[in-house]
Amino acid sequence: MSTLKLNKKKSPAAPGGERRAPLRGKGVSKPRPTLAKVQAERAERQEQFEKKAQQRAERPAPSRDERPPRPKTGSAFKPERPAQPRGDAPPRAERGPRARPDERPAEARPPRVDQRRVSNRGPGFEPPQRPQRRNNPAREVDPEAGERLSKRMSELKLASRREADEWIAAGWVRVDGKVAVLGQRVVGDVQIAIDPAARQAQSQLVTVLLHKPIGYVSGQAEDGYEPAVVLFQPENRWKDDPSGIKPHPNHHRHLAPAGRLDIDSTGLLVLTQDGRVAKALIGDDSDIEKEYLVRVEFVAHELPEGTLPNAALAPDKLALLNHGLELDGEALKPAKVSWQNEQQLRFVLREGKKRQIRRMCELVGLKVVGLKRVRIGRIPLGHLPVGQWRYLAPWERF
Repeated sequence: MSTLKLNKKKSPAAPGGERRAPLRGKGVSKPRPTLAKVQAERAERQEQFEKKAQQRAERPAPSRDERPPRPKTGSAFKPERPAQPRGDAPPRAERGPRARPDERPAEARPPRVDQRRVSNRGPGFEPPQRPQRRNNPAREVDPEAGERLSKRMSELKLASRREADEWIAAGWVRVDGKVAVLGQRVVGDVQIAIDPAARQAQSQLVTVLLHKPIGYVSGQAEDGYEPAVVLFQPENRWKDDPSGIKPHPNHHRHLAPAGRLDIDSTGLLVLTQDGRVAKALIGDDSDIEKEYLVRVEFVAHELPEGTLPNAALAPDKLALLNHGLELDGEALKPAKVSWQNEQQLRFVLREGKKRQIRRMCELVGLKVVGLKRVRIGRIPLGHLPVGQWRYLAPWERF
């Protein structure tokens, strides 16, 4: 059996017998010039440049007559035309304004300005004056006239004044097609457009129904008493809340009471972020009913001991509670007052002056020893426990 052997070429050996590294590429690289050689070449070039500059300076400048004439651009292609006097030129027909359909008669149309005549006007030329456009006086608003846009939006029940200011600052309100600015005033009938983003933000606002206990104030803290809003905590939520709304940290922002209940009163208190709800409940034109159960005592001492208030109160006094009393010099609106039991009255009011029920009872000789609000509009207090709260469901309306 025969075997094949491959003969590998050996690299040529160096004269000393050592192996030489294979050469790569053809030729030998050019050596780099030294620093002294580079400086010498630069000095030589600088010297030649200065010598040529000196020769140009010593050369006399040619006179104007010795200079060769410059060829005119385009003279070889365009022959010069003989000058023709202006009076021999044929008259050019002047074009008038283009006719366009217009229902107005010619004498009622504004004069058309010919821009060619205006650009080449001569002495004494006066361009025709265009009639000035008259603005609608209803749209020209004096900064101090009219009413604020936020107030107009509140009157139209688009939003509360606070919400309107927030929407205007966010650029969500347009008046006659233009973006409104904060503090803008409007006069007359204007078209107000609301961006859908504002409606979406408004739909996320919540209203809370709280059973306020005795010892809490409705608004800001006073005389060491805490406001009722401090009870709006997850641990105080009613377990049978039917709204299905999930709590969110943003629900605490701008949550304000819509109505009052004094420290010694208990019952239904509304806390809301929605300005529409607040305006409906406590606005000047609000006519939503509020129902109270009021426990009273008769303060007359000449009555025998154990006389019940319902027997002690004369019918004419009960009629005064329904209509005919005044507070602070103003006549009260008609109310619905009736006996719930021997010691408890049922009040249904459409207004809410400060401590109104207590002052009304004092005018007819009664003293209030207990007051509880059980209904606002169509929303009852129901079985909501004292100190607990629930959300107003999306399908509920006052």
